Amino acid sequence: MSEKTPESKNGTSAGRRPPVAMIAAVAIGLTAVAGAAGIYATGMLHGNGAETGACEAAIARGQELKPLLTGEIAAMAARSEANDLSTLAFNDGDGQPTTLAASGGKPRLVNLWATWCAPCRAEMPALDRLQANKGGADFEVIAISVDGGSDDKPRAFFDEIGIANLGFYHDPTIGAFNTMKKESLAFGLPVTVLVDEENCVVANMNGPAEWDSDDAYRLIDAVIKKED
Repeated sequence: MSEKTPESKNGTSAGRRPPVAMIAAVAIGLTAVAGAAGIYATGMLHGNGAETGACEAAIARGQELKPLLTGEIAAMAARSEANDLSTLAFNDGDGQPTTLAASGGKPRLVNLWATWCAPCRAEMPALDRLQANKGGADFEVIAISVDGGSDDKPRAFFDEIGIANLGFYHDPTIGAFNTMKKESLAFGLPVTVLVDEENCVVANMNGPAEWDSDDAYRLIDAVIKKED
């Protein structure tokens, strides 16, 4: 995937929501990703309830959590259709192919991002802090770079901003984005989905958020408590 969007010089300070101008960059991310059309994940998903009873528990959980989707995470929407992302494919930190199912057994916040996406860059420190404060055996943030080419650029960005808690995941084919797009989960970057222990989507969001805010922590605490 070619780099189509110049990097923004407008950063955001910790604890502040990205300005409207940065949120508008989501549309630019959509244009850049759409330019790489035709690349899709090799695994087929159940999607939209194609299998009887698929992800019913995740849909019910999303409805239970709707009162918590407010404030800094108000753009997140509970799912009303089944989306099983078990076969979502990407590379792990060693460059080896893996799937979302390999990290199953706990709720996860899956985020697709790219270095050329300004709002993605702005929210990455908050995702890192969320992983630091809530990550563990019961929850994980999985941030997947969809930058084209080698790991060098997204790894350099992690080093540049001091990411210390997030694992490194990369999908240079942007197949993960196109898979989510086919599932009506992704329309631009960043895109974030909350999945349950069975890899079913509980809620999804397009655009950035303050993931280390009290609103986000209340949501994750509720999800983790449900697993106890």
